[in-house]
Amino acid sequence: MHPLIPRLRAARIIPVVRTSTAARAATAVAWLQEAGFRVFEITMTVPEAPALIRALSADPDLLVGAGTVPDARTAEACIEAGARFLVAPWVDPALAPVAQDGGACLMLGAMTPSEIRAALAAGADMVKIFPAGSAGGPQHIRALRAVFPDVAFCPTGGVDARNAPDYLAAGAACVGMGGRLVDEALIAAGDRAAVRRAAEDALGIMRA
Repeated sequence: MHPLIPRLRAARIIPVVRTSTAARAATAVAWLQEAGFRVFEITMTVPEAPALIRALSADPDLLVGAGTVPDARTAEACIEAGARFLVAPWVDPALAPVAQDGGACLMLGAMTPSEIRAALAAGADMVKIFPAGSAGGPQHIRALRAVFPDVAFCPTGGVDARNAPDYLAAGAACVGMGGRLVDEALIAAGDRAAVRRAAEDALGIMRA
């Protein structure tokens, strides 16, 4: 087991930060950090994402990873910037050597049992189930866990504060939460209070 997996399990929720500007992504992280989050996935769809990862990784309290990593070269740049975990919503064997060399936890995406086996064969430490909501939700995770009891799953896509506990009860190691938590419209409007409320609600449900 990769040594970061227990920390990701303990976090339960990984905010997936996907915004149209780096400034909005940084704002989202700051507001969510104020609410109590310490683990963040910065997707490569954010402009200048590696630079943002570098800035965030300077804070020793944060565990920062890179999401939607398209290729090995980008993975190398992210690890060099301080990313501790790499996430791709597909199976890409080229990411495994980079992750291993950098000591990063690798999460590859899958939906079916065949894809999960392919992800594990490609070197995944964890398997991202995406899109989880349209794949069958918590029941899909429960069914997969029956076949793969030792695999750490992280469902993402359609996960919100209300159904996140159901995913965890079904056997997910943690969940990725994107637009339901990192609402760019609220960030653009400067509605810090609304973002904080959503974050605190999510954390409160997890603690309960």
